[in-house]
Amino acid sequence: MENASKALIIAGAILLAILIITLGILVFNQAKGVIDGNAMSDIEIQQFNAKFTQYEGTRVRGATVNSMLQTVLANNTSVDDDNRKVEVKFENSVVMSKSSSSMPTTKANTGAIYEVACEYSDNGGNKGLVTSINVKKK
Repeated sequence: MENASKALIIAGAILLAILIITLGILVFNQAKGVIDGNAMSDIEIQQFNAKFTQYEGTRVRGATVNSMLQTVLANNTSVDDDNRKVEVKFENSVVMSKSSSSMPTTKANTGAIYEVACEYSDNGGNKGLVTSINVKKK
């Protein structure tokens, strides 16, 4: 009977140790995002990118490009983190930098057709985040 009670005490201690280790791992994983410099989750990155990838395409009207410029401006003025700001390039020339606080003087001709392509971050905790948008006239 004495051996059975010692076995139950040892089993309880093992279960308690497993519980403490599991809690430690959970706390570590939650703090990991803060340590990585405010890294975004995959879902947050998809939601962020969706604001801009909806404008991507090879036959985009100028009015849609101008709407995209307004979306980028709204994003850049509403976020504080420079990693979450987007720049816009027309024919590889920057028309809206990440620090822009007003609409660019270069706008798309509403009747023209453009090709719009997003560039994505390939480093840091926000890998896959849209960092710039390239616009080329067709």
